[in-house]
Amino acid sequence: MTSAAPRKFKLGMVTYNFAPEWDLKTLLRRCKEAGIDGIEPRTTHKHGIEPSLPKDQRAAVRRQIEDSGVVLWCLGTTCEFHAPDAAVVQKNIDQCKAWIDLAHDLGAHCVKVRPNSLPKGVEEAQTLDQIGHSLRTCAEAGQPAGIEIVCEVHGNQTSEPSRMRRIMDAAGHPGVGVTWNSNASDVKDGSVRASFELLKPFIKSCHINDLLSGYPYRELFTLFREAGYDRYTEMEFGQSLESTSDKDNVLFMKYYKGVWNELSKA
Repeated sequence: MTSAAPRKFKLGMVTYNFAPEWDLKTLLRRCKEAGIDGIEPRTTHKHGIEPSLPKDQRAAVRRQIEDSGVVLWCLGTTCEFHAPDAAVVQKNIDQCKAWIDLAHDLGAHCVKVRPNSLPKGVEEAQTLDQIGHSLRTCAEAGQPAGIEIVCEVHGNQTSEPSRMRRIMDAAGHPGVGVTWNSNASDVKDGSVRASFELLKPFIKSCHINDLLSGYPYRELFTLFREAGYDRYTEMEFGQSLESTSDKDNVLFMKYYKGVWNELSKA
């Protein structure tokens, strides 16, 4: 029997894999037609949401997004802070600050970053604490602008929830949280509850993928409802349809939303 707690979270979409070749106009149009409420545009994609976007063009892009009725939820970066080289870490912190500036100008709520691995030859705790301290530095930069830093539960070994919890504890900043990433490593004895409880205080965003993959999405969505989570679960589907047709893409997105509605309802 599922919990009767109401669903407060909405369905969003990450452009990674599914929509890398969509320009911003196409992305917004298709999301609006399919009933996708928010977006997380990822760096390097055709939509052109990048820190290199000139300052004098940002207001127009913000108006375009706001006029569409689709929320610019998060900016998807590849900033990462696990490298043993301090100069590399600082470069990524500086890049993250540029994304924070862009997020503020465009009206986004958060900036997504990630770890990608645990480097060899470095004590694990040292790397996890380093990531956490870097996240705190970024959050301190984002706080005056109201921009949160969300760290994707991502990467070889770093996707293990217990390691991400260590990172969050090291960060120790209210402007830092996690993007739940619906990884196989979340599942313990067929359930995500233990992993969810470990990270629940820090979950500020969420990526979801193939809803029919066998991952316990119904349980995850129940846990979100019980926790009163009121942000986004973002479709990050594993592959493109390889179609330029509005009809094909929107039909798939509507189908996805239908499955999401069924799995997430009380």
